[in-house]
Amino acid sequence: MIFCMNYLDLLKFKKMATKRFILSSILLIYLSVMSFYLFTHQYYNFDIEAYMGLAYQSSNPEMDINTVHSKVYTELRAKNPGHFEYDLVREEIADGENTYYKMLAENPKIYEEELEFFKVKPFYNFVNSFFYKLGFSASTSTFLISIVSYVLVVVLIFGFLLKYLKNDILAFTFTLLLSIFKPMLDSGRHASPDFLAVLLLLACFYFFLSRKYLSSAIISALCILTRPDYFILFTILFLTVLLFSDKLKVKKINALFVFLPALASFIYIQFINKISWSVLFMNQFTKVQLYPVSNPDTFDINDYFSFIRSNILLEFNASYFLLLALFALVIIYNKVKFDLRNIHFMYVLIAAIFFSVFIRFLMFPSLVNRMMLGYYLLIILSSVYNQFCFKEENKNYLK
Repeated sequence: MIFCMNYLDLLKFKKMATKRFILSSILLIYLSVMSFYLFTHQYYNFDIEAYMGLAYQSSNPEMDINTVHSKVYTELRAKNPGHFEYDLVREEIADGENTYYKMLAENPKIYEEELEFFKVKPFYNFVNSFFYKLGFSASTSTFLISIVSYVLVVVLIFGFLLKYLKNDILAFTFTLLLSIFKPMLDSGRHASPDFLAVLLLLACFYFFLSRKYLSSAIISALCILTRPDYFILFTILFLTVLLFSDKLKVKKINALFVFLPALASFIYIQFINKISWSVLFMNQFTKVQLYPVSNPDTFDINDYFSFIRSNILLEFNASYFLLLALFALVIIYNKVKFDLRNIHFMYVLIAAIFFSVFIRFLMFPSLVNRMMLGYYLLIILSSVYNQFCFKEENKNYLK
């Protein structure tokens, strides 16, 4: 009898392994096709000019700014001439925005000070320079980071869903649908640190969920060194985990162990940063700063509040947050009834994510979807986890 049971278990395991192998092979073929699509549909946003310049400087620190400037714009003119078709009549967000990038292309001094805005993402710049030193062009290096990150994020999502859904076909289907989520494709086409930061964010929380705190701690530091604004999310979620540490069976010291590297990275970025928050805000939303380091304008608090008031509803309505909030609450309520006297962790988790988005908006009032992708995926995957991984002990959560 025991032999028969072992034999049946072995057959079941082999069947499952075969199915997963087939699904994984199909996914890898699919990702190869998607990688080709993203590589041939690159979007040359203006940030690429700065990241290319930093890659040149990293490979040759002695290179003067005039040479860096010349190499960047020579390469861009050869690869994408349309990049220099400036729209000088469109409605501006910040005064002087329409002519700013034209002036960057013509004035190395202005371009040199522009680079300071992008030096606060040292890990992204390190990876960018690594690809460049491998032999790729500076512009190709920036796009490769987004494409490779896209592939790894999809693989990570598939692994997460295989582990927790217990249904391989459903996990595969869900992964494919998420892979064509518009913010995923937008991020994959842009030369920006957004997708690398998403990869690190999801990996950090995946390892934390798996109780691999050392890996989670290392990745948390790298995530902040890629996108410093994620520190707001890390801080709020850290406080949330501390609040529910007993019910989550997570030791406070382990949560602190993961959070401290993120804090250290954020402090380090403040140390190397030459651009104050007020100058960054003005440059993006009120008035372009041609010389943000040597001669910034005076910050006007009235302009700040005016911009926040006029854009808060517009930005949130243009994002996916309200729709995701609705579905997340429905999914969670299906498993755990809302009780203010003893509120469940999942409600607080979703509220913490949205609160971090709101705080981030107050600091940087833009909810561009590619920048919000990490928040979107956290909400989606948390909801999926709650729906399909609701264990029996969690049913006694409120007791």
